[in-house]
Amino acid sequence: MHSNVALPEEFLSTIAAILPSHLTLSDFIQACQKPLRKSIRVNTLKNSVPEFIERAKNKGWQLEPVPWCEQGFWISADESEVSLGNTAEHMAGLFYIQEASSMMPVSALFMQQETPVNTVLDMAAAPGSKTTQIAAMMNNHGVLVANEYSASRVKILHANIERCGIRNVALSNFDGQVFGGWLPEQFDAVLLDAPCSGEGTVRKDPDAMKNWSKESVLSIASTQKNLIESAFQALKVGGVMVYSTCTLSREENQEVCWHLKQIYGDAVSFEPLDSLFEQASQAVTDEGFLHIFPQLYDCEGFFVARIRKHASVPSPEVKKRLGKFPFEKASPKVCAEISEHLERSLGITLPEASTVWQRDNDVWLFPTALEPMLNELRFSRMGIKIAESHKHGYRWQHQVASTLAEGNSIHRVTLTKEEAREWFMGRDIRPQQTVGQGETVVYYDGYAIGLGKWVGNRLKNGLPRERVKDNNLF
Repeated sequence: MHSNVALPEEFLSTIAAILPSHLTLSDFIQACQKPLRKSIRVNTLKNSVPEFIERAKNKGWQLEPVPWCEQGFWISADESEVSLGNTAEHMAGLFYIQEASSMMPVSALFMQQETPVNTVLDMAAAPGSKTTQIAAMMNNHGVLVANEYSASRVKILHANIERCGIRNVALSNFDGQVFGGWLPEQFDAVLLDAPCSGEGTVRKDPDAMKNWSKESVLSIASTQKNLIESAFQALKVGGVMVYSTCTLSREENQEVCWHLKQIYGDAVSFEPLDSLFEQASQAVTDEGFLHIFPQLYDCEGFFVARIRKHASVPSPEVKKRLGKFPFEKASPKVCAEISEHLERSLGITLPEASTVWQRDNDVWLFPTALEPMLNELRFSRMGIKIAESHKHGYRWQHQVASTLAEGNSIHRVTLTKEEAREWFMGRDIRPQQTVGQGETVVYYDGYAIGLGKWVGNRLKNGLPRERVKDNNLF
């Protein structure tokens, strides 16, 4: 129990004034003092939900479905010796540790989707729970622009994207307010999970509200209004945007959405979320938003709104000076050569809807749907790096294994549990019964965990340094 959770009196007075009639303040306080249930989301880019359920059963993990996300589960697991984050399944990207409430915005973005979503903007993406959820919903097709304002958090975002086997993402590092002017009406769908005061997160962090003030709420709401305008400008006519926060105040939620409606009038409509899951009506507002208090579904407090764009709106005019683009699109001859080398050496096929680009000796795979944006915005990282070229051919990179290997690799090594632990600690392996030549995809328990290279009877470890774990593994 978080009995010492910080809940300022002024905050409680604000909550009391906005609580629906079927909820009580005492239940709210009691819920805030109760630690969160741990929840995870199955990464369907790496394994199916039935496959994961079977894995969980074999490991003794108890799963309870999250009603608003088919891939989401509350999980009970013995973490006395090994945390979920240090399991082989997590390190290989088979699942993502994600708070149940935070799965809701992406579910709302893709609900009742009648046409394919080819271009998506995640305007405030780090650390990557919703970005990886969107990529899985897109099945790695199209392009997902994942933006993060904080440069220090972009590295974490990229690490989670790489771990989950995602190849259709382009990363950017801007204030989200630039998108309306730089990429107007570019995206089929936009997620704005806005920076907020975090009033709904006290069950995870008892000190989250320690420095809360009404003034800070109003200041953040002003920023959110600027962000939602930019997000709406970047959305195509007919497209859908989801605005969400992990906070509870009306100023940061309903009033931000109504601000958009007041500016753009009939171009904006709010689409009801009462059918998102069976008990959604308990949290739905008059506008059709979901305003989730923590006692409702035994999860974090959250807010979700689904917004449709019906007409073009003005966008800021900007002067673009991007400089020379440092990549060159590979010629058909070079593409065919790279594809042939990859198939011959590893038995891996380059995916459709991707194009090969080169920068000096580096070979990259970009999502084809990104190409119209390449001369419109400067991205910090695009697609995946698959190889480094040299005079004798190509040196394949880790993301070939983590993103492209689908169990069809012709050169592969399957590790034991003990060997896999050594691998995840960044150490070379000497498999007892296997010796090969050249590069090979490394597997454990049926899934690819990396790329190695034979040096005599030793398998040289190709795990990126940021993926290495040093203790307390499975």
